[in-house]
Amino acid sequence: MKASLLQMTSGIDPTANARTIADGVAKAAAEGSAMLFTPEMSGLLDGNRERARGHVVAEDQDLVLAATREAAAKHGIWVHLGSLALKGEGDKFLNRGFVIDGTGAIKASYDKLHLFDVDLATGESWRESNTYDRGERAILVDTPIGRLGLAICYDMRFPDLFRALSDAGATALSVPAAFTRPTGQAHWHVLLRARAIEAAAYLIATAQTGEHEDGRATYGHSLVIDPWGEVLLDMGEEAGLGSAEIDLARVEDVRSRVPVLRHRRPIPPVETFA
Repeated sequence: MKASLLQMTSGIDPTANARTIADGVAKAAAEGSAMLFTPEMSGLLDGNRERARGHVVAEDQDLVLAATREAAAKHGIWVHLGSLALKGEGDKFLNRGFVIDGTGAIKASYDKLHLFDVDLATGESWRESNTYDRGERAILVDTPIGRLGLAICYDMRFPDLFRALSDAGATALSVPAAFTRPTGQAHWHVLLRARAIEAAAYLIATAQTGEHEDGRATYGHSLVIDPWGEVLLDMGEEAGLGSAEIDLARVEDVRSRVPVLRHRRPIPPVETFA
């Protein structure tokens, strides 16, 4: 079955971003895809937190979510809406992704567990925790492309999450992202291939790309990686639609050859010798 990825250059206008997603849903359905994946912050990418507050609303009021659900129902295709900035408790936002079925119903949602608080050698400094609340749940959902484990961007650096998802039955993993260029050039491919290999699962990582209205630049290179770690799709730096075939028999084949999931065991306490 086919999975499609919508690599985006999201901006500061949710209405324009919603149109891009709706167009992507229509094109993916026309190409026969079972499911479309979009990046982190599909609906709004704006580093100006005060300006962004004018567009960040509760889940039931978000126009991008509503437009995506309408498009999914119209075209009969599942969508993983990678994430949206939504109003949380108090002054904080939520970084929340959604899995939407072909009737437009929300089947699952996931709030990003690990928040991006880093200082890069380029001078870029990010403090996601100043604006966003972290999630508290790991999420697995049955979809047309298999049992899908959900993550968002910086989560990819924490293999325990992917171990928990694959232990719970994930055969595919989704990692929507808005990766910086310095970290993308250094770590994007190697980390995502490692997560796919460790879990012996498909990994679908849909990315933001290019120069954005808020002044940031993102890495692109949306990927589909198979359970053996082979890259089936690398979209480079251009925004647009890409696709790859997902073969669930491939998961069983890889897991039978190298049965890492069956070989996992609790790690004993570390002994330290001076």
